[in-house]
Amino acid sequence: MNRRGLSRHGAKLARWVSPLVLLLGWQLVSGTGLVSPRKLPPPTTVWRAALEVAGNGQLGDGLAVSLRRMLIGFVIGAVIGAALGVFAGLLRWGDVSVDPVMQMIRNVPLFGLIPLLILWFGIGELPKLVLIALAAGLPIYLNVHAGMRNADPHLVEATAVLGYSRWQRLWHVVVPGAAPYTLVGVRLGVASAWLALVVAETIAADSGIGYMINNARDFLRTDIVIVGLLVYAVVGLLMDTVVRLAERWILRWRVS
Repeated sequence: MNRRGLSRHGAKLARWVSPLVLLLGWQLVSGTGLVSPRKLPPPTTVWRAALEVAGNGQLGDGLAVSLRRMLIGFVIGAVIGAALGVFAGLLRWGDVSVDPVMQMIRNVPLFGLIPLLILWFGIGELPKLVLIALAAGLPIYLNVHAGMRNADPHLVEATAVLGYSRWQRLWHVVVPGAAPYTLVGVRLGVASAWLALVVAETIAADSGIGYMINNARDFLRTDIVIVGLLVYAVVGLLMDTVVRLAERWILRWRVS
């Protein structure tokens, strides 16, 4: 292995140093009694709690419900956001009619809409899906819109000179040029949708990881609360990793 390969391998290993230090510090602080184990259980206790909720089915069932909610809300938001982004990005009158409304919605605190959504739709699944769809759709719309509007004018002019039709220019110039923006929007949309799911489930839910956390809070099970939060963190990180790998694969035609 050459020096560059060793350096890259060392950099990957170095990324694990801070999490391990954090884990050891957590065990030290909790295990020695510097912080009450009732407020911050040590990692060993949290691990036993994770095995407990995994064994009795709470973790698996809750995660399945949360992922289903997130997937449905994200798909709805992504489809609507991308469609509006294309519409506003390609058509001048579409930009005039759609973009001001979307910019107004973007500046409203998303989680401030929760009381209104509950008043409109109750505390069932619908307000959660609406919140997740909004969280996912806004960044996707903004990035698709920007990608469509920022097509390289020199390439557009060159294809026009070569006799490309409008649809050919759209397919060969505008869409590839907008792909990086769109994928950034998808990545932001996934992160926003997952965050919206976390908030929605901790406010009003009768199933999912948030419901498990709320039940654990009522029974003063701090260890299970931490398990739920760690599940949110790990799944969110995995989702971001998958989206980044997909982005790298889709844009493999680009020159670095």
